[in-house]
Amino acid sequence: MIELLLALGLILALEGALYAAFPGGMKRMMMLVLTQPDEALRTAGLGAATLGVGVIWVVKSFVQ
Repeated sequence: MIELLLALGLILALEGALYAAFPGGMKRMMMLVLTQPDEALRTAGLGAATLGVGVIWVVKSFVQ
């Protein structure tokens, strides 16, 4: 549970840093996302989730 909360905190910190550093770019990205079909967003989301789980697995398997 601690790791989940740490991961959530890291996600919020990274996303907040992006909005603070590049507010115009984030607005343009949101507009671009609104024009994408649902299936493309779903595929990208599943790909990102799979990559994230893979990174966690590699780190937990080889770094400990």
